[in-house]
Amino acid sequence: MTIQYHIKQIENLLNKEKIIKYNLLQTSFDIACVKLELSNGDKYISKYYVTENKSFNAINAEADNLKFLNKKFNFFPEVINFDNCYLIIDYINNDKDKPNSTNEDFLESIIKIHKVSNKKYGFDFSTQIGALKQINNFEDSWTNFFVATRLNPMFELANKNEHMGDLINNKINYLINNIENFIPNNPPPVLLHGDMWEGNILFKEKKFVGFIDPGSFFGHNEMEVAYLRWFNPVFVDSKFLDKYNDKIKLDKNYLLYEPVYQLYYALSNVALWDKLYINETKRLLKKLRL
Repeated sequence: MTIQYHIKQIENLLNKEKIIKYNLLQTSFDIACVKLELSNGDKYISKYYVTENKSFNAINAEADNLKFLNKKFNFFPEVINFDNCYLIIDYINNDKDKPNSTNEDFLESIIKIHKVSNKKYGFDFSTQIGALKQINNFEDSWTNFFVATRLNPMFELANKNEHMGDLINNKINYLINNIENFIPNNPPPVLLHGDMWEGNILFKEKKFVGFIDPGSFFGHNEMEVAYLRWFNPVFVDSKFLDKYNDKIKLDKNYLLYEPVYQLYYALSNVALWDKLYINETKRLLKKLRL
């Protein structure tokens, strides 16, 4: 189907308000992301499947996730309309002018998310990361949840897509079988964005303006902190941990097990993007002395 066909379907979800301009921003994981400008001057983002995924609908998952988050925060795009094929959300005006240090507005927004607590780990429905289904069945044990729904499934998918070698596989299997010796078993379950990397954090003239593309669940806040630090963006500065720790206390051993959480994201990138992340997987295992 042509992009013109999809634009017409999107117009139907906008009460047939005329779209006068559109720009395909990207297509990844068979989902197209299009910026729209309407005749009334409103600007939106729309997402739709280029090739339908019948096993899991990431469009619906993101819509439900955003509706949940918009009840609590004002820094996620609002859902304008959606169906099984299309999602239309507000466009958050942003630019590439990012701050060179951790600004208070950005830090406070993370803290607001991580201050929302829950009794168990998981979520009311499955969410997505890179259009992959994240199983969020509620669990009392963080180590059980992390291994069963995050680390092990991503490890298996990475191995399915790329041959990582027996040495890496044996070390990760050891980590999985002994996970309780590496990360806390029962940290407080708090709300996570779920995919908080640089590309999903928006700034305008160095000021934080919003988050996009969530894959939320209740988990260990330090998993998200580890992800933020992993790519080393300029707006997560050398004092970020101290600034965060002033608001929410980090475990005294956090830096020792930080690579465990970063390993999950390295495996995600092996599975979803590029086998070059196998080298990063090796580096993280070395940091863990495995």
